[in-house]
Amino acid sequence: MPDNTIEVVAEGLVFPEGPVAMADGSALVVELGAGRVTRCWNGRTEVVAEPGGGPNGAAIGPDGALYVCNSGGLDLVKFGNRTGPGAEGRIERIDLSTGKVERVFEACDGVPLSAPNDLVFAADGTLWFTDLGKRYDRITETGGLYCCQPDGSAITAIFPHALSFNGVGLSPDGGTVYVADTFTARVYAFKAEAKAQRPRLVGTVPGLLDLDSLAITQAGNICIGTLHRGGITTMTPQGDSAHRAFDDPYVTNIAFGGADMRDAFVTLSRTGRLVRARWDEPGLKLPFNA
Repeated sequence: MPDNTIEVVAEGLVFPEGPVAMADGSALVVELGAGRVTRCWNGRTEVVAEPGGGPNGAAIGPDGALYVCNSGGLDLVKFGNRTGPGAEGRIERIDLSTGKVERVFEACDGVPLSAPNDLVFAADGTLWFTDLGKRYDRITETGGLYCCQPDGSAITAIFPHALSFNGVGLSPDGGTVYVADTFTARVYAFKAEAKAQRPRLVGTVPGLLDLDSLAITQAGNICIGTLHRGGITTMTPQGDSAHRAFDDPYVTNIAFGGADMRDAFVTLSRTGRLVRARWDEPGLKLPFNA
């Protein structure tokens, strides 16, 4: 595929998010507006599981299962984001061979999760995830950054009162957790330590835009889905940023795959497409795949 080619992997998806590049060349996405997980390849789609609610970020865990952040049902398809109280945010485990869905976490320290959004696994199996929070009527539920063990044995609130934490990723050396805040368009950094802490500001993306989910490159750059501007913003660890446009105002996420890790799977959520593009640098290979 030439470097300037954008290939449509699948279309007709209902607000796709959370792309996962699979070892066989296919990709998994969640369909946030349909409450399901779908495998995509060569213009074909196949439903893998139907967890319901609002599945968002997804990643393969150390046991080969798919772990999903589920907001409980954000009405993003209508761009109203009005779910109200009672929609159960949770972390879920999905058996890819059977489609069985299990809930791993629904609360931290007795406080219910609001709207879990994106997640990433460390090499030691620790799961880091963000909670975007919910907004309805004149009420805002805060979210934040958490880390946990995927077997359900432990969960820690790292920073539980953020405005709108969304994308999350780990630096190549595993020592830094990067988080994109949607409504401030800021990127923050945390130490990859399971204890409460305050973040360090990496940088702010200028303009009238929101930040969504993200992936990290081998060089340590942070590639972030960018809403309203419609593209992927790449920020360096020093805070410099550049933008690559795609033809959709809601470019929500990116995942890297392929033999050279330069195949970028990008979710174009308003138009319901998953596309594949060649990236100008290789993405960081995640510690687990299936």
